[in-house]
Amino acid sequence: VTITENAIIIFLVKSNHHLHKPMYYFLGNLSFLEMWYISVTLPRFLFAFWSQSKTISFSSCMTQLYFFISLSCTECVLLAVMAYDRFLAVCHPLRYAAIMTHKLCFQLSFLSWAGGFSISLVKVSFISRLTFCGPQVINHFFCDISPVLNLSCTDISLAETVDFALALVILLVPLLIIVFSYGCIVSTVLCMPSAQGRRKAISTCTSHFSVVIIFFSATLFMYARPRRIHPFNLNKIVSIFYAVFTPALNPLIYCLRNKEVKRVLRRMISTSRCAHHRISFLPKDRA
Repeated sequence: VTITENAIIIFLVKSNHHLHKPMYYFLGNLSFLEMWYISVTLPRFLFAFWSQSKTISFSSCMTQLYFFISLSCTECVLLAVMAYDRFLAVCHPLRYAAIMTHKLCFQLSFLSWAGGFSISLVKVSFISRLTFCGPQVINHFFCDISPVLNLSCTDISLAETVDFALALVILLVPLLIIVFSYGCIVSTVLCMPSAQGRRKAISTCTSHFSVVIIFFSATLFMYARPRRIHPFNLNKIVSIFYAVFTPALNPLIYCLRNKEVKRVLRRMISTSRCAHHRISFLPKDRA
């Protein structure tokens, strides 16, 4: 379901020239990320759930951990980039097209992906050097940072410190950019003389702001704290929420809260229905 939803978003953005705008270019990047995000954890989880084999090799665990952290970090930066895009669109509308060029869009999206995967490489390189012994049972449904660190029988203080510091950087810096951008947006909207202009400005930001609230509230709870905490069931519930439900929820938020996406989606559905009716009744007309 999640892959289908996000694939539809990418198809809409790619195929409709009305959506060939920076905002939807970044939305396409986010949908592409969500498709990979859920593919890192859910297939292995379902396989372990339905089969007798519930083991995972060390290399596979580190690979899963690397890609999961990479995509999480990339989403943090990408959401900040999308907030900056909305800031320019609302606060500097006359300069928006000149500033947010195709080249800058590509550079910002590349920065998001490169930054996320680079930070994850540093995190996992420190974790993979640890020695793991004893009952090697991960108290989780995938290889996440805290459950893996709890399996180590050596000193994890360095790996824990590096991980915690990088988690704060990758979470707080994008979050500060988002808060600053939306602070400026709110200030600009309040100064608009036209009520219609205020509604239009707010409607372009509500879907992104909803995604930011959902993603950062769960992520800050899980990662912006010291690592060596005994894992409990609440961690798994929150992980299920942001690793499984959030990627499925984001496309719905953007479709339901964004008038332009809804309009294009309705047009595509009505066009496909008309094509279906033409195909169905043509043989009868010929007869």
